[in-house]
Amino acid sequence: MKQNEVILGVDTHLDTHVGAVIGEAGRLLGTRSVSTDTAGYLDLLTWANSFGHLRRAGVEGTGTYGAGLARVLRDHEIEVLEVNRPDRAMRRSKGKSDPTDAENAARAVLSGRATAIPKEQSGAAEAMRAVSVARRSAVKAKTQAINQLRALLVSAPQDIRDRLLKAKTTECVESCARVRSLGKTLMLQTLTATLRLLAKRWLTLAEELKALDTMLDSLTTQHARRLRERFGVGPQTAAVLVAVAGDNPERLKSEAALAALCGTSPLQASSGKTVRHRLNRGGDRSANNALWTIAMVRMRSDPRTRAYVERRTKEGMSNKEIHRCLKRYIVRELYPLILADLADSTASA
Repeated sequence: MKQNEVILGVDTHLDTHVGAVIGEAGRLLGTRSVSTDTAGYLDLLTWANSFGHLRRAGVEGTGTYGAGLARVLRDHEIEVLEVNRPDRAMRRSKGKSDPTDAENAARAVLSGRATAIPKEQSGAAEAMRAVSVARRSAVKAKTQAINQLRALLVSAPQDIRDRLLKAKTTECVESCARVRSLGKTLMLQTLTATLRLLAKRWLTLAEELKALDTMLDSLTTQHARRLRERFGVGPQTAAVLVAVAGDNPERLKSEAALAALCGTSPLQASSGKTVRHRLNRGGDRSANNALWTIAMVRMRSDPRTRAYVERRTKEGMSNKEIHRCLKRYIVRELYPLILADLADSTASA
């Protein structure tokens, strides 16, 4: 006898996952809490299959807490769909609990509201994402270190300020790294040690950034060759765009889907006699920033883009509106190149 299909919904957390199973008619069949390890994932899968034929699962946070579970489900040929958390209006009216969230995830799959395919996180795109994450934190920490160093020097005694505070960052850091003693008082001894530590921190982070940039250059040259050949696309921007697309780019059905994912799809902002579009504040902001950088480079150095900006300015468009249009056009240009590069990377893996 043919088993009825059941749908699994999972609310994911760091230490435990809560699953809920519903039938084809939407009736809740049961809930279960499991540990976040392989044994727990297999236990959840076996339990869900005990109610019927499990073919689809809705999982919250497939890129974070639910990544391990998503891999196990895909290995067992279960279709995994990304589920967004319930909106706040629903939570206020119906309350919140882990079993409720898991049930809502399953119902999102049953109703067809959950359609997003999760990233596989298993190839070159995930490698680029990992390096980009480390690079962003290194850049932020390096900036904090020099800001703190300069702040201490600005408020330091005048003779120390004149001696160590330099206009060029590298000169300022190197002079602070070489300092041995600024005086014999407690404050001056502490200031000496603090300045030296901050300078050494900045130099260490600068070396980290060189290593990370070398890794990104190598990865993008090998796995994003077509993307790197385009004007204004460097190792960092190429890596971010490939990472956003993911190692299974078939999840992006069109270049419009990539534009929405990057927050560059125009949104209607019309009312009455006014017909216009506005900037999209959603999407992946790091990808949006990468497109902004490419557009800015082209606006400064690409003759074709500069001619476009001049024409649009004469038509009365603001700089923000022109930038929005450029980012959308760049997505249209780069979308097929990203797919081709990822297809080559998958074939060579």
